[in-house]
Amino acid sequence: MSNHFSADNLKFPGDDRRLDLTDVYMFTSADDADKTVLIIDSNPTSAPPPIPAPVTGPEFCPGAFYRINIDNDGDNQADVAFTFVFSELENGKQTGTAWYATGAVAGQLEPAGEVLAENIPVSFDSTAQPVLAGRIRLCAGLRSDPFFADVEGALHGFVWTGHDDFADNNVDSITLEVPSDMLGGPVIGVWATVSRYQDGVLEQLDRGGNPTINPFINPDGEKNLYNSRQPADDVTNYLGPWSMILETPAATHPRRPRRRPWRYCPTSCTTTAPSPPPTPTAASSPMTSTASALPG
Repeated sequence: MSNHFSADNLKFPGDDRRLDLTDVYMFTSADDADKTVLIIDSNPTSAPPPIPAPVTGPEFCPGAFYRINIDNDGDNQADVAFTFVFSELENGKQTGTAWYATGAVAGQLEPAGEVLAENIPVSFDSTAQPVLAGRIRLCAGLRSDPFFADVEGALHGFVWTGHDDFADNNVDSITLEVPSDMLGGPVIGVWATVSRYQDGVLEQLDRGGNPTINPFINPDGEKNLYNSRQPADDVTNYLGPWSMILETPAATHPRRPRRRPWRYCPTSCTTTAPSPPPTPTAASSPMTSTASALPG
């Protein structure tokens, strides 16, 4: 999944780039076929033109809830969840706490279940600092944004400039290497969410599991609502409007095959045997790619 600038008008959710989920990865560990690597990225340093002046730093949003959700029984609700909460940035340093939840409590937005690790160091340079938490290895920190896009070309009639607007940009990455039996299965659905309290109310501000559905399929005025919803409701909420969008080109272009739009719902990645993604093209950034497995 890659999904930048997912709020209305291609803005950051909550007008805070740290709350913008950009990527979700899952693949079998290259070191152990019985383990799965899960990665979520957020806080892109890139921005759509006109590029606003940065108002936040490289850190994760303190107090926000960064979650990886796993559905292992096909009902499109979380049966397993990994939740991360980070401290304030002090003297250039930040730490995080990780939770692992299963069962009914996995469905709530707040941290729940077992505390896997505390005081997880966040890396702000190219050196990852993996932490062993029982059977899980994890790390958090700054990494190269693996996405490639010619934004000017995309916004101006697909007249390509050849410029990668995401080169030399970074994201904040959370990476886990997890024994696959902790996820359930054999088929799992994976999606990520970011939530925070605002004026005493817990709000889910972004979510993602499939590529760029919200920014380019949902119209402005619907994007923020979509971000606040859950995959279990996607067929009810989006089968109708998305069917119209996806079927119209097929009707006007006979040589294009008719698609089955319900295959795009719900919006979580589903896999039976994930494999490593291709090498990202945004390689000129000084940070290591998020698609790389955890260092030893």
